[in-house]
Amino acid sequence: MFVVETYAAVRRFVFLEGHSQREASRVFGLSRDTVAKMCRYSAPPGYVRTRPPDKPKLGALVPVIEAILEADRAGPPKQQHTAKRIFERLRDEHGYGGYTVVKDHVRRQRARGREVFVPLAHPPGHAQVDFGEAEAVIGGVRQKVHFFCLDLPQSDACFVKAYPRETTEAFLDGHVSAFAFFGGVPRSILYDNLKLAVARICGDGRRERTRAFTGLVSHYLFQDRFGRPGKGNDKGKVEGLVKFSRSNFMTPVPMAASYEALNAMLAERCRLRQSNRAGRHAETIGARLAADLAALRPLPSVALEPCETISARVSSTALVRYRGNDYSVPIAYGFQAVLVKGFVDAVAILCDGTPIARHPRSYGHGEFVYDPLHYLALLETKPGALDQAAALQGWALPPAFQHLRHLLEARMGNRGKREFIQVLRLLEIAAKEVVAAAVVDAIHLGAIGFDAVRQIVLARIERRPARLDLTAYPYLPGTKVRMTRAADYAALLQEQAA
Repeated sequence: MFVVETYAAVRRFVFLEGHSQREASRVFGLSRDTVAKMCRYSAPPGYVRTRPPDKPKLGALVPVIEAILEADRAGPPKQQHTAKRIFERLRDEHGYGGYTVVKDHVRRQRARGREVFVPLAHPPGHAQVDFGEAEAVIGGVRQKVHFFCLDLPQSDACFVKAYPRETTEAFLDGHVSAFAFFGGVPRSILYDNLKLAVARICGDGRRERTRAFTGLVSHYLFQDRFGRPGKGNDKGKVEGLVKFSRSNFMTPVPMAASYEALNAMLAERCRLRQSNRAGRHAETIGARLAADLAALRPLPSVALEPCETISARVSSTALVRYRGNDYSVPIAYGFQAVLVKGFVDAVAILCDGTPIARHPRSYGHGEFVYDPLHYLALLETKPGALDQAAALQGWALPPAFQHLRHLLEARMGNRGKREFIQVLRLLEIAAKEVVAAAVVDAIHLGAIGFDAVRQIVLARIERRPARLDLTAYPYLPGTKVRMTRAADYAALLQEQAA
């Protein structure tokens, strides 16, 4: 192949100096066809095929390859044919032996079938949301975590928060936390068609929103947008954030004492990332974030309560079921209709708008979450069930309580068990530390009874000395205090003189 300098010399000789192509052929020692090509092109054009190369052996098998590739498009992505596997099938089923030809043909066919995308512009103040999965060690237990991601595509600023499950309350809490993190509400948020937001996709493409998601949009007044089903590239920015967070924020596997500690770490890493540059931008993420923050809508005066709300009914054992687990309420609310609010970390139960119970959230299944105080009023009427009451199993009480129970039952028998339950009910009005200290004082004073412990508890709450009335305890040793007389002192002097 001739170099570009030869092309330039021949073209100058013909076009500028006015010589003929025949003369150029003679002077430069080139064929007339070569000189003619140099006059047509300013640089060597390289080898150009006038028609596709013949494939006499593969040609008959091209429809077979096309059928395999077409079937792969409808099959599972992880079970599609590789070029090597297609060659093996052609070899075994049709006796074909050209692997390189098959590989090149498959590569060209797949390149033609790949989707081409339109570059998108991202104005300030708009966001994209998605969930991702990773593993973390929380409280010493290795487990799967689901992390909420909100991305501001214009600046690439992000917010990431981890949850035990990808639930409605986590979805709502992620939005509320992200809005608080950035100090404003995006003008629009783009989602895929996750079930937490979309109850159903209608035939005309219209979405029926879930009740919780509708409430979120109504409270913060942002525009919700949805990508095409199965097209993650419609929200490519947040898809990239999910991968970035997993490989940067959660690699190596993070270890934290609790979800609160893990999320504090993730929030700090989101802040630190704002000092970096993303893509081909010359400015940092933090510098470009200023335009996003200026375009955000202000936060409402009151944040949305991020919880799932359902109606339920209290059972005969004063339990309310929520997501496969049972939570206790005071026995006075048995058989009544209640409202359950499921938060990420707690379950609140209300009756007629009044909170009646609040428990730590359980993510197990078939578990019972009790508050022992809810059953003490019932146990007072049924003291025989004290030792078998499920709500009291494993209740961590100071040792002084058990010591007091032994003393009460030793002196009063079955009545002592009922008085012990009455002592436990003091925990309904006072802190465990206050009641435990009162029990210790009562034992030390020898005032073994509910009335004595109650008086000491009230005295501690009111910060005054206890006034114990022991007339209700005739079995206690009696004491008689007489007025002092001079004769008593005289007797003592006589004893000393003797």
